[in-house]
Amino acid sequence: MISGVMGGIAEYFNIDATLVRILYVVFSMFSAAFPGIVVYIILAMVIPERPRQSKHDSESEWSEF
Repeated sequence: MISGVMGGIAEYFNIDATLVRILYVVFSMFSAAFPGIVVYIILAMVIPERPRQSKHDSESEWSEF
């Protein structure tokens, strides 16, 4: 896991991240690895990062209960 691309794709499609990573590795092996690396780099630049929750945000959620 370098930049979370496969985990993000798995989360978006609501499937297991391990399955997505295995499929990516298989695809890369059968395509001589180069196209898989290029695709990963492009996806790492294009897919936005998930907004991080601050400590204050998580505390406010629990204070409601």
